[in-house]
Amino acid sequence: MAQNDLVHVLASTVLIVALTALGLLLMRLVRKRLLSWIHSLDTVAEDRRQQLTTLIQLFHWILAVVLVASALFVLLSTFGVDVTPLLASAGVVGLAISLGAQTLFKDFIGGLLIIIENQYAVGDTITVGGVSGQVEHITLRATQVRAINGDLHIVPNGEVRILANRTRDWSRALLDVGVAYEENLEHALAVLTAAAEAFAQDPAYEADLLEPPQVMGPVALGDSSVMLRLMAKTEPGKQWEVSRALSKFVLAACEREGVELPYPRQEVWLRTLEP
Repeated sequence: MAQNDLVHVLASTVLIVALTALGLLLMRLVRKRLLSWIHSLDTVAEDRRQQLTTLIQLFHWILAVVLVASALFVLLSTFGVDVTPLLASAGVVGLAISLGAQTLFKDFIGGLLIIIENQYAVGDTITVGGVSGQVEHITLRATQVRAINGDLHIVPNGEVRILANRTRDWSRALLDVGVAYEENLEHALAVLTAAAEAFAQDPAYEADLLEPPQVMGPVALGDSSVMLRLMAKTEPGKQWEVSRALSKFVLAACEREGVELPYPRQEVWLRTLEP
Protein backbone atom coordinates (compact mmCIF):
# COMPACT_ATOMS: atom_id res chain seq x y z
CA MET A 1 0.00 0.00 0.00
CA ALA A 2 2.82 2.35 0.83
CA GLN A 3 4.43 1.58 -2.53
CA ASN A 4 1.16 2.29 -4.31
CA ASP A 5 0.89 5.61 -2.47
CA LEU A 6 4.44 6.51 -3.49
CA VAL A 7 3.70 5.70 -7.11
CA HIS A 8 0.52 7.77 -6.93
CA VAL A 9 2.38 10.75 -5.43
CA LEU A 10 5.13 10.57 -8.05
CA ALA A 11 2.63 10.29 -10.88
CA SER A 12 0.64 13.23 -9.52
CA THR A 13 3.80 15.30 -9.13
CA VAL A 14 4.90 14.64 -12.70
CA LEU A 15 1.39 15.40 -13.97
CA ILE A 16 1.18 18.69 -12.06
CA VAL A 17 4.63 19.82 -13.23
CA ALA A 18 3.84 18.83 -16.81
CA LEU A 19 0.48 20.64 -16.78
CA THR A 20 2.10 23.75 -15.27
CA ALA A 21 4.81 23.78 -17.91
CA LEU A 22 2.21 23.21 -20.63
CA GLY A 23 0.10 26.06 -19.24
CA LEU A 24 3.07 28.44 -19.22
CA LEU A 25 3.92 27.44 -22.80
CA LEU A 26 0.32 27.96 -23.97
CA MET A 27 0.15 31.38 -22.31
CA ARG A 28 3.39 32.37 -24.02
CA LEU A 29 2.07 31.24 -27.40
CA VAL A 30 -1.22 33.08 -26.85
CA ARG A 31 0.67 36.22 -25.86
CA LYS A 32 2.77 36.09 -29.04
CA ARG A 33 -0.32 35.49 -31.17
CA LEU A 34 -2.19 38.39 -29.58
CA LEU A 35 0.78 40.74 -29.98
CA SER A 36 1.14 39.76 -33.63
CA TRP A 37 -2.58 40.31 -34.19
CA ILE A 38 -2.50 43.74 -32.53
CA HIS A 39 0.50 44.88 -34.57
CA SER A 40 -1.23 43.73 -37.77
CA LEU A 41 -4.28 45.94 -37.19
CA ASP A 42 -4.22 49.06 -39.35
CA THR A 43 -7.32 50.66 -37.83
CA VAL A 44 -5.87 50.91 -34.31
CA ALA A 45 -3.98 54.07 -33.34
CA GLU A 46 -0.34 53.69 -32.38
CA ASP A 47 -0.84 54.84 -28.78
CA ARG A 48 -3.77 52.43 -28.35
CA ARG A 49 -1.67 49.60 -29.81
CA GLN A 50 1.10 50.33 -27.29
CA GLN A 51 -1.40 50.36 -24.44
CA LEU A 52 -2.86 47.00 -25.50
CA THR A 53 0.65 45.56 -25.76
CA THR A 54 1.39 46.70 -22.22
CA LEU A 55 -1.83 45.20 -20.85
CA ILE A 56 -1.22 41.87 -22.57
CA GLN A 57 2.29 41.61 -21.13
CA LEU A 58 1.00 42.58 -17.69
CA PHE A 59 -1.80 39.99 -17.72
CA HIS A 60 0.62 37.35 -18.94
CA TRP A 61 2.89 38.04 -15.97
CA ILE A 62 -0.02 37.95 -13.47
CA LEU A 63 -1.43 34.71 -14.89
CA ALA A 64 2.00 33.09 -14.80
CA VAL A 65 2.40 33.97 -11.12
CA VAL A 66 -1.09 32.67 -10.29
CA LEU A 67 -0.50 29.43 -12.21
CA VAL A 68 2.82 28.71 -10.50
CA ALA A 69 1.40 29.53 -7.06
CA SER A 70 -1.60 27.26 -7.64
CA ALA A 71 0.67 24.45 -8.77
CA LEU A 72 2.73 24.78 -5.59
CA PHE A 73 -0.38 24.51 -3.41
CA VAL A 74 -1.57 21.43 -5.31
CA LEU A 75 1.85 19.84 -4.94
CA LEU A 76 1.76 20.45 -1.19
CA SER A 77 -1.65 18.82 -1.01
CA THR A 78 -0.35 15.85 -3.01
CA PHE A 79 2.44 15.30 -0.49
CA GLY A 80 -0.09 15.31 2.34
CA VAL A 81 0.41 18.85 3.55
CA ASP A 82 -2.79 20.50 4.75
CA VAL A 83 -2.95 23.85 2.92
CA THR A 84 -6.06 25.05 4.77
CA PRO A 85 -4.09 26.55 7.68
CA LEU A 86 -1.78 28.16 5.14
CA LEU A 87 -4.69 29.82 3.37
CA ALA A 88 -6.30 30.82 6.67
CA SER A 89 -3.11 32.44 7.90
CA ALA A 90 -2.50 34.28 4.64
CA GLY A 91 -3.76 37.51 6.18
CA VAL A 92 -1.33 37.31 9.09
CA VAL A 93 1.54 36.38 6.82
CA GLY A 94 0.61 39.19 4.45
CA LEU A 95 0.68 41.69 7.31
CA ALA A 96 4.08 40.47 8.45
CA ILE A 97 5.43 40.62 4.91
CA SER A 98 4.02 44.10 4.36
CA LEU A 99 5.97 45.40 7.35
CA GLY A 100 9.23 44.17 5.82
CA ALA A 101 8.43 44.75 2.17
CA GLN A 102 6.89 48.20 2.10
CA THR A 103 9.05 49.20 -0.87
CA LEU A 104 7.88 46.18 -2.86
CA PHE A 105 4.21 47.00 -2.25
CA LYS A 106 4.89 50.63 -3.13
CA ASP A 107 6.31 49.44 -6.45
CA PHE A 108 3.23 47.29 -7.07
CA ILE A 109 0.85 50.18 -6.35
CA GLY A 110 2.92 52.46 -8.57
CA GLY A 111 2.77 49.90 -11.37
CA LEU A 112 -1.01 49.64 -11.10
CA LEU A 113 -1.37 53.43 -11.28
CA ILE A 114 0.93 53.60 -14.31
CA ILE A 115 -1.18 51.04 -16.17
CA ILE A 116 -4.57 52.38 -15.11
CA GLU A 117 -3.72 56.03 -15.81
CA ASN A 118 -1.85 55.08 -18.99
CA GLN A 119 1.10 57.29 -18.07
CA TYR A 120 3.30 55.50 -20.59
CA ALA A 121 3.29 52.26 -22.56
CA VAL A 122 5.70 49.87 -24.22
CA GLY A 123 7.41 51.71 -27.07
CA ASP A 124 7.17 55.18 -25.53
CA THR A 125 10.30 57.27 -25.04
CA ILE A 126 10.41 58.64 -21.50
CA THR A 127 12.70 60.45 -19.09
CA VAL A 128 12.37 59.38 -15.47
CA GLY A 129 14.77 59.42 -12.54
CA GLY A 130 17.63 60.75 -14.64
CA VAL A 131 17.18 57.94 -17.18
CA SER A 132 16.06 58.52 -20.78
CA GLY A 133 15.18 55.84 -23.31
CA GLN A 134 12.50 53.64 -24.83
CA VAL A 135 10.21 51.53 -22.65
CA GLU A 136 10.73 47.85 -23.48
CA HIS A 137 8.83 46.06 -20.72
CA ILE A 138 6.49 46.95 -17.84
CA THR A 139 5.58 44.80 -14.85
CA LEU A 140 3.84 45.67 -11.61
CA ARG A 141 7.23 46.06 -9.93
CA ALA A 142 9.51 47.79 -12.43
CA THR A 143 9.86 49.36 -15.85
CA GLN A 144 12.68 48.45 -18.24
CA VAL A 145 14.04 51.42 -20.18
CA ARG A 146 16.56 50.97 -23.01
CA ALA A 147 18.87 53.98 -23.34
CA ILE A 148 20.14 55.22 -26.69
CA ASN A 149 23.60 53.72 -26.00
CA GLY A 150 22.05 50.28 -25.43
CA ASP A 151 22.07 50.24 -21.62
CA LEU A 152 18.99 48.62 -20.07
CA HIS A 153 17.84 50.51 -16.98
CA ILE A 154 15.49 48.92 -14.44
CA VAL A 155 13.35 51.64 -12.82
CA PRO A 156 11.19 50.57 -9.82
CA ASN A 157 7.64 51.82 -10.33
CA GLY A 158 7.56 53.20 -6.80
CA GLU A 159 10.37 55.60 -7.75
CA VAL A 160 8.40 57.13 -10.63
CA ARG A 161 7.49 60.57 -9.31
CA ILE A 162 8.06 63.03 -12.14
CA LEU A 163 8.42 61.71 -15.68
CA ALA A 164 8.43 63.15 -19.18
CA ASN A 165 6.72 61.18 -21.94
CA ARG A 166 8.35 62.39 -25.16
CA THR A 167 6.12 60.41 -27.54
CA ARG A 168 2.58 61.06 -26.32
CA ASP A 169 -0.10 62.65 -28.59
CA TRP A 170 2.35 64.91 -30.47
CA SER A 171 5.96 66.07 -30.34
CA ARG A 172 7.92 69.16 -31.31
CA ALA A 173 11.23 69.45 -33.14
CA LEU A 174 13.40 72.37 -32.04
CA LEU A 175 16.33 73.68 -34.05
CA ASP A 176 18.46 76.62 -32.90
CA VAL A 177 20.49 78.32 -35.62
CA GLY A 178 23.28 80.75 -34.80
CA VAL A 179 23.73 83.66 -37.23
CA ALA A 180 26.77 85.94 -37.17
CA TYR A 181 26.30 89.47 -35.88
CA GLU A 182 27.64 90.81 -39.19
CA GLU A 183 24.70 89.29 -41.11
CA ASN A 184 21.50 91.13 -41.98
CA LEU A 185 19.00 89.72 -39.51
CA GLU A 186 15.96 90.26 -41.76
CA HIS A 187 17.71 88.49 -44.63
CA ALA A 188 18.61 85.55 -42.38
CA LEU A 189 15.00 85.27 -41.16
CA ALA A 190 13.74 85.31 -44.75
CA VAL A 191 16.17 82.53 -45.73
CA LEU A 192 15.13 80.36 -42.78
CA THR A 193 11.43 80.97 -43.52
CA ALA A 194 11.89 79.90 -47.14
CA ALA A 195 13.77 76.78 -46.01
CA ALA A 196 10.99 75.92 -43.56
CA GLU A 197 8.33 76.31 -46.26
CA ALA A 198 10.29 74.12 -48.67
CA PHE A 199 10.73 71.49 -45.98
CA ALA A 200 6.98 71.45 -45.22
CA GLN A 201 6.27 70.69 -48.89
CA ASP A 202 8.81 67.87 -49.13
CA PRO A 203 6.88 64.58 -49.70
CA ALA A 204 9.41 62.65 -47.62
CA TYR A 205 8.57 64.58 -44.43
CA GLU A 206 5.15 66.10 -45.10
CA ALA A 207 3.36 63.17 -43.43
CA ASP A 208 5.43 63.57 -40.23
CA LEU A 209 4.43 67.22 -39.76
CA LEU A 210 1.25 68.28 -37.98
CA GLU A 211 1.94 71.97 -38.62
CA PRO A 212 4.38 73.81 -40.92
CA PRO A 213 7.66 74.77 -39.22
CA GLN A 214 7.70 78.21 -37.64
CA VAL A 215 10.67 80.58 -37.50
CA MET A 216 11.03 82.51 -34.26
CA GLY A 217 12.89 85.80 -33.89
CA PRO A 218 16.09 86.11 -31.88
CA VAL A 219 15.79 83.92 -28.78
CA ALA A 220 19.29 84.50 -27.39
CA LEU A 221 22.37 86.63 -27.93
CA GLY A 222 25.50 84.52 -27.81
CA ASP A 223 29.16 85.46 -27.70
CA SER A 224 29.56 85.27 -31.47
CA SER A 225 26.07 84.73 -32.87
CA VAL A 226 22.38 85.60 -32.70
CA MET A 227 20.29 82.51 -32.01
CA LEU A 228 17.22 81.98 -34.20
CA ARG A 229 14.81 79.11 -33.54
CA LEU A 230 12.73 76.86 -35.79
CA MET A 231 9.86 74.83 -34.31
CA ALA A 232 7.90 72.04 -35.99
CA LYS A 233 4.96 70.14 -34.49
CA THR A 234 5.34 66.47 -35.47
CA GLU A 235 3.82 63.06 -35.03
CA PRO A 236 4.80 61.36 -31.73
CA GLY A 237 8.40 60.18 -31.82
CA LYS A 238 9.21 61.85 -35.14
CA GLN A 239 10.79 64.99 -33.67
CA TRP A 240 14.37 63.69 -33.85
CA GLU A 241 14.13 62.59 -37.47
CA VAL A 242 12.43 65.86 -38.46
CA SER A 243 15.04 67.90 -36.60
CA ARG A 244 17.91 66.17 -38.42
CA ALA A 245 16.27 66.61 -41.83
CA LEU A 246 15.39 70.23 -41.11
CA SER A 247 19.03 70.91 -40.17
CA LYS A 248 20.10 69.74 -43.63
CA PHE A 249 17.55 72.01 -45.31
CA VAL A 250 18.65 75.02 -43.26
CA LEU A 251 22.37 74.37 -43.82
CA ALA A 252 21.88 74.04 -47.58
CA ALA A 253 19.76 77.21 -47.72
CA CYS A 254 22.29 79.25 -45.74
CA GLU A 255 25.16 78.08 -47.95
CA ARG A 256 23.14 78.85 -51.08
CA GLU A 257 22.10 82.33 -49.92
CA GLY A 258 25.44 83.23 -48.38
CA VAL A 259 24.24 83.43 -44.75
CA GLU A 260 27.27 82.99 -42.50
CA LEU A 261 26.90 80.47 -39.68
CA PRO A 262 29.64 81.35 -37.16
CA TYR A 263 31.94 78.89 -35.47
CA PRO A 264 34.28 79.34 -32.49
CA ARG A 265 37.43 81.16 -33.52
CA GLN A 266 40.18 83.19 -31.95
CA GLU A 267 41.97 86.20 -33.38
CA VAL A 268 45.65 86.75 -32.47
CA TRP A 269 47.24 90.18 -32.84
CA LEU A 270 51.03 90.34 -33.16
CA ARG A 271 52.77 93.58 -32.17
CA THR A 272 56.47 94.12 -32.70
CA LEU A 273 58.32 96.32 -30.19
CA GLU A 274 60.51 99.01 -31.73
CA PRO A 275 64.19 98.94 -30.70
